[in-house]
Amino acid sequence: MDEFNSVPENRPPKKSGHFLFGLLGIIVGALLVSVWMFFSNGNTSNQVLNDQATNHNQVATEQRSIDIDTDITDIVGEVAGTVVGVTNLQTVRDFWSSSEMTRETGTGSGVIYKKQDGKAYIVTNHHVVENAEELDITFDDGTKVEGHLIGSDVWTDLAVIEIDAANVETVAEFGDSDVLKRGETVIAIGNPLGLGFSGSVTVGVLSGKDRSIPIDLNRDGKVDWYADVLQTDAAINPGNSGGALMNLAGQLIGINSMKISQETVEGIGLAIPINLAIPIIEKLEKNGEVIRPTMGVTLIDLAMIPAQQQLVLKLPANVKEGVVVNEVVSGSPAEAAGVQRYDVIVEMDGEKIEDMVGLRKHLYNVKEVGDTMTMKVYREGQLIEVEMTLESGNVF
Repeated sequence: MDEFNSVPENRPPKKSGHFLFGLLGIIVGALLVSVWMFFSNGNTSNQVLNDQATNHNQVATEQRSIDIDTDITDIVGEVAGTVVGVTNLQTVRDFWSSSEMTRETGTGSGVIYKKQDGKAYIVTNHHVVENAEELDITFDDGTKVEGHLIGSDVWTDLAVIEIDAANVETVAEFGDSDVLKRGETVIAIGNPLGLGFSGSVTVGVLSGKDRSIPIDLNRDGKVDWYADVLQTDAAINPGNSGGALMNLAGQLIGINSMKISQETVEGIGLAIPINLAIPIIEKLEKNGEVIRPTMGVTLIDLAMIPAQQQLVLKLPANVKEGVVVNEVVSGSPAEAAGVQRYDVIVEMDGEKIEDMVGLRKHLYNVKEVGDTMTMKVYREGQLIEVEMTLESGNVF
């Protein structure tokens, strides 16, 4: 019995199996703890990252309200209400039904410069109101009123509109364009590309004064006039026409008129100097038109006459420039002064006359109705002097 119940030497003790199961349990438990700690730490890290992201987002969206005032913002705040939109309305006929309707044919800008006796007055460009049958005036706050055209002048590209003054709170103050300096800061206000961009403000400098720009009024490819303008690099685009060019005192020193638009040109905007505009504005207010002096002749530039035909004029060989009288109007100042057909005008009041542009500028900008003018002309090869008293009219 003792030998039967004894444990053989090649069998392990029973307690060894319990040890293995215990060791396996420790290993599994350690793994579970490790996994739990891993995910626990990961969640903690994610929470920290989320908290940091939340804090970052809070910093990024935090706003501080700062009220910034400059000379320019102050001026714009004061004068923006003086600049209005001008809409040109004309009657058009429908091709299919032949019915007529009034529609917008163009938009521009204008400046309120005067308020008197319940009426207010706006200066703008002639080309903004040309052929208009009705005019809509739009204020800076969007209010619309009807405008009445008092008069316009094609030569200076200026026009005056009258409106009811009930909605007018302020008017522009005229400055002095003669004292402007190159490099001086200027502000352009208007409606580029129409009322969708109403009240747009651009800032630049006065790039140049006394610029003379050739103008072809009847689009025949020939220069009819040279406009005296201010040059600025403040952006001026279609729709800005008639708007305000202001100095840093908030004064109106120019009427925005045009832009030189070429692929190789950038930053050349043009405005009519206010000192040239004021006399025209006053005449338009008073008469509805600019009454200019006339001689009573039709003219042609000497340079336009073929050399062979110039022989008829019998001019000295050194005379290459001047203006030829083509016709004398009956009963005119020119007829009374003895001016004859084929006279070649080379001088007016001591000023050399090279072509019709120069003649116009002297006649329209220097002389007034009733003035006496002295001319030097070549007649049959001889230089003679003619004196005449100018009258009003619509031709030279």
